[in-house]
Amino acid sequence: MRSPSTPSLFGVTRRNALGLVAASMALMAMGGGHAFAAESVKVGIMAGEDEEVWKVVAAEAAKNGLEVERVVFSDYVQPNEALANGEIQANAFQHQPYLDAQVQQHGYKIVPVGYTLIQPIGLYSRKHKSVAEIPDGGSIGIPNDPSNAGRALNLLQAQGLLKLRDGAGILATAIDVESNPKNIQIRELDAGIVGRSIDDLDAGVVNTDWALKSGIDPQKERIAQEPLENNPYRNFIAVNEGDKDAPWVKTLVAAYQTDAVKDALAKWYKGTTLAAW
Repeated sequence: MRSPSTPSLFGVTRRNALGLVAASMALMAMGGGHAFAAESVKVGIMAGEDEEVWKVVAAEAAKNGLEVERVVFSDYVQPNEALANGEIQANAFQHQPYLDAQVQQHGYKIVPVGYTLIQPIGLYSRKHKSVAEIPDGGSIGIPNDPSNAGRALNLLQAQGLLKLRDGAGILATAIDVESNPKNIQIRELDAGIVGRSIDDLDAGVVNTDWALKSGIDPQKERIAQEPLENNPYRNFIAVNEGDKDAPWVKTLVAAYQTDAVKDALAKWYKGTTLAAW
């Protein structure tokens, strides 16, 4: 029989084993009876205000043993590419219509796992104080990606500036415009460019995050906004389908859906962004 001080085949003495047991019990005590495995995940987010919000999310996740490394992107294309390629484990920047279009285009196996925020898209102008002031032949910029283009066109229809063909739906495109009584010139631009081009346009439909990044004042320069009721554009945390039931996913979602994060959204987005859970 081996003496208590004799190393085992795997280099663990009885004394060391007892120490490991004690350490495990201490971890369980700190975790309220659950042993949280030390994990680290990379989450893709957008540059700007979201970086500040996700500092709060990371702090909340750390309380439950999850380290969140934020990977910052500057456009809407890269986060899903990086997720599909395994460069990150999650992202948080998109809504369902956008993901649907991306899945259709690229075949991604990416799924939503928890709602985050909603940012009502707006029509902004520095030349006109109301939609009615937009002149005949005026130019309006809209995002050129499928989901946000449809979102923008539906907003313009709701404001009476154009009419879309029946059944165009949320993924409407410029060719679905059936009636354009003011002969509005629709300029399709990258989502990040519309806001920066606002001085050259009569108006522009801009996502809230890009409006803030472009120096637009939502409170003073927004002349119309999509309704919140039955709005399909709630953003969410997304992961690869194979990870949707991983324990860290539940921890990450819970870390976001907290009062602390709700307060951070109000602070950094100046009231233009709402919690969606």
